[in-house]
Parts: sequence; C-alpha cells; structure tokens
Amino acid sequence: MRGVYRDDPAQLCYCVRMNADSNLCGLDPESEYVDLAAEIFSLLSDPTRVRIVLALRKHDELPVNALAALTGKTSSGVSQHLARLRMARMVTTRQEGTSVLYRLTDEHAVALVVEAVKQAEHAVANGQLPPHHHAPIK
Repeated sequence: MRGVYRDDPAQLCYCVRMNADSNLCGLDPESEYVDLAAEIFSLLSDPTRVRIVLALRKHDELPVNALAALTGKTSSGVSQHLARLRMARMVTTRQEGTSVLYRLTDEHAVALVVEAVKQAEHAVANGQLPPHHHAPIK
C-alpha cells in the first residue's frame, strides 16, 4: 500500500478510518498507520514545506504573501505547498476580510520538523555537541 495514496493523502486517511476497528496499536509495525506515517514524512521531505511549518510555528498565522517572503519562494509556489499541507490536515485557514490566514492544525507537524532539524544538527556535528544541546529551542 506504500505510495499508493501519495497524490491524495485524504484517500489514505479515509482508508485508515474505515479500518479503525483493527486491534493493532498505531505504533505496531503491522499497523495501518505505518503507511500514513510514511506519507507524512514524504510530505514533509520538501524544504519549502519544512520552512512553512517553521514559519507558522514562529508566527502562528500568516497569509500566503508573508509565507512567500519568509521562505524565499513565489506566492503561487507557496500556495501549492499549502494546498498539499492543507489536504493532509497539517494546516488550516481562516478568512480575515479579504485575506486568508494559514495556521498549523496542531503541534504534531512542528514536533516532527523540530526533531528532524535536531537530527540534521547531529548529522553535521562531527562528534561535537549540536546547538540544540546548548540552549532550549523556542
């Protein structure tokens, strides 16, 4: 099943919900959530999406133009990334006047990204303590 729903994470969510009566723990290697978790990692494997998550972590809510400026990408490009994050229910929107503001749905995407950044720091630390061991991440 891995990769089958790559273009439609909502379809995989539906599939998992339909099989929710399974007695397997979500952390069991045989759990149906394993494939969904791999799709989530795939979705977050794009550097622009990681930057979007980090920007929303820092600023709570932002419109597309502000996210584009913070990520160094075009508004149309950021909109496409936001659409994928929204389809996976990682971000949500609210209307304020004529602006659409984006925010993270919950803390889980941030937790994944922060842990990935910490792992990246370890990967290049050459045996030294990485920065996240020196000061708390805010």
